[in-house]
Amino acid sequence: MPHRLEPLVIRHTHRLPAPTGPAGQGDVAARRFDAALMSVGFKLSAAVLEHLSGLSEATVVDTAARTLDTVREMAGDHVRHNVYFIDFPANVPDTFDFWMWCIAGALADDTARESTLAQLRTGVVDLLTLPSYGTYRHTYEEMLAAHDELIAAAGDRMTVLHLGGAPEEEITALYLALAGSTTPLGEEGLRDLSVLAGHCADGPQPETIPVRENRAVVNLARLDAGADPLLDTVTDVLRLACALSGGDVTLVEPTRFRSLPRPVRRILLAGLDAVVAAAPAKLADVTAHREAFKRLGERLHPHEHPRWPHAADVFAVARGEKEARSLDSRVEELLGAHDVTGAARLLTAAPGKLFRSLDRLLRACTAQDERDAVAAAAEQIVAQVSGRVLLSVREHLHNRARETGESRVFVNRLGRARVTDDTRPPVPAPERERLIATMDAEIRRRLPEPGHLLIGPDVLDVALPLSGRATAAGLGVLPRGSLTPVGGELLRFFVHWKQAARRTDYDLSALLLDASYQTVSWLSYTSLKEVGGRHSGDLTEAPDGASEFIDLCLDAVRGTFVVPQVNIYAGEGFEEAEESFFGFMLRDTEQRGRPFEPRTVRMKSELRGPGRVALPLAFQRGSDGRWRAKWLHLYLRGTPSANRVEENRVTVATLLRGIVERDHLTVRYLVDLMADRATATTLWDGTTVPDGPVTYIGLERPDGLHPHSRVVTPENLRDLIPA
Repeated sequence: MPHRLEPLVIRHTHRLPAPTGPAGQGDVAARRFDAALMSVGFKLSAAVLEHLSGLSEATVVDTAARTLDTVREMAGDHVRHNVYFIDFPANVPDTFDFWMWCIAGALADDTARESTLAQLRTGVVDLLTLPSYGTYRHTYEEMLAAHDELIAAAGDRMTVLHLGGAPEEEITALYLALAGSTTPLGEEGLRDLSVLAGHCADGPQPETIPVRENRAVVNLARLDAGADPLLDTVTDVLRLACALSGGDVTLVEPTRFRSLPRPVRRILLAGLDAVVAAAPAKLADVTAHREAFKRLGERLHPHEHPRWPHAADVFAVARGEKEARSLDSRVEELLGAHDVTGAARLLTAAPGKLFRSLDRLLRACTAQDERDAVAAAAEQIVAQVSGRVLLSVREHLHNRARETGESRVFVNRLGRARVTDDTRPPVPAPERERLIATMDAEIRRRLPEPGHLLIGPDVLDVALPLSGRATAAGLGVLPRGSLTPVGGELLRFFVHWKQAARRTDYDLSALLLDASYQTVSWLSYTSLKEVGGRHSGDLTEAPDGASEFIDLCLDAVRGTFVVPQVNIYAGEGFEEAEESFFGFMLRDTEQRGRPFEPRTVRMKSELRGPGRVALPLAFQRGSDGRWRAKWLHLYLRGTPSANRVEENRVTVATLLRGIVERDHLTVRYLVDLMADRATATTLWDGTTVPDGPVTYIGLERPDGLHPHSRVVTPENLRDLIPA
């Protein structure tokens, strides 16, 4: 297996593909490898240690070097995290005192004195013009020397790397899991799938590829390998054309189509022709992406290939020269004529679309017989609806029991969020409850027999990953809406960024809110010290990378919510910067240590969304006094420059309320459905595991599980979603 693919397996599965090499006495090197891993919060399982001990020392050392590079990047330890205030979190000055110190320094500097005096006369001083502001005043090594060593604690993160199978087996298994996922993958998942699909093009393929974006990535690899693409809709062809042009296979962003080689043009045209010839009604799908098809037609030249007349029909529909009425237009016509029963009957031809339309259909009903017809239509085709759609609609209808007049939060596929007032009338309660019962029964039917069900308690409130785009790439990251306990006395956020081409200034801030979502205070470069909190200091450029931190003593925090955010003050966006990521650490007060300690990192996620303000997660104090993390993965549009926590606090509070007060479908829901058929259900106490095979669901895989156990952790949580 090429070594370049090994990090993909480790990141996605927390398994180390079984290294191969000459036999030898590798036990000493293996223990050193394990000790090095523990310094960054990882550990080898007993099976990995045993396997490595039988290999040569050189093989173990080579494996250790590669693996350490991978896990250090997973935890954010692959870069140097310096701080502006060298003693942080100790000796952070008051904001006003610090600014006066910067001004005094500028007045003592011959090169800055005159401009500073001129600004003082106007009453406004630009901090960015002060020589001592915004750049490191000491080296990384000097910062390290100012801090004591971290004292190990039982609560430090320890992510276990388990022994995988043969390298090629691990690569193939990961490829099949990603390609056959029942939920859309995030940006990192699609990128990794592309790499794996190219490597596995000649090997085993998944029986089905239910997500269209995944199919486009696989089809591109099949083309490169000389195999025929898998096409059954005209949109499949459009997505493949986008992939060939390096564009967006999700079709969210427009793609600038490249000139394609003649053999590739023939494959795409033949694919379109075959799809439409087999099912002429699929021409109606063209209208949803009319402009994209018109641009594609300019590259494919269908008029030069009369042997594929059905392909020419696709582009005739796109240009408006041929009519192909879509299902949506026919449904709208029926609803416009107040024929709700007819619309529901027509939608049974598209089961997923019918379920996504249930709310609207029920609100449009004016008589009980119409409501009965809508519910009966849904019951008739429920078995044909994908599991992901069933779960999404089930969650939606559950939340529709709330009173109207509240806010609605809309989050698009890229994490961009907006809020509107909810003016919809309620869904009739009898039909809502009837449909929820129907979906519960169907989901229960599709779930596998679990046998002995072993549950890690902390996983129960993790939201189901109905879309990979609701989760950022990274370590310890959970789907939007998840709620997880937070232990430890000190909570420390961090952001790191490295500019690619121009000066870039990111500002780490934290907003503190009370139980009614009103602002209590905040921590930022304009407020370096608050009760229980310290900011590490403002850095205003990052040619070699820059890091900012916020340290909070949770017991001293005033308020109910802590909302960390990353504001772009100037320069490159999150997707333009060479690198940008956010995370948080938990530690006890006596541990001390450097500002960044990888084994205390609980979460590290990439910042790669749209907008100029990132809201990765929030922390909520419960009625029991304990803190929990609520996962957001949101981006606000913000302003082109000078985004500050003071100016977006109302929007942030409104968004937070919408996420916090929404009931998300969680792992607990599926566990309750599976428990009906389980031979036993046990909450894992963190010590002993059963002797026989189990279905384990938890945040971390326990060591010592029976080899025939089914294991579900956040790395493969999507496997819980039934097909």
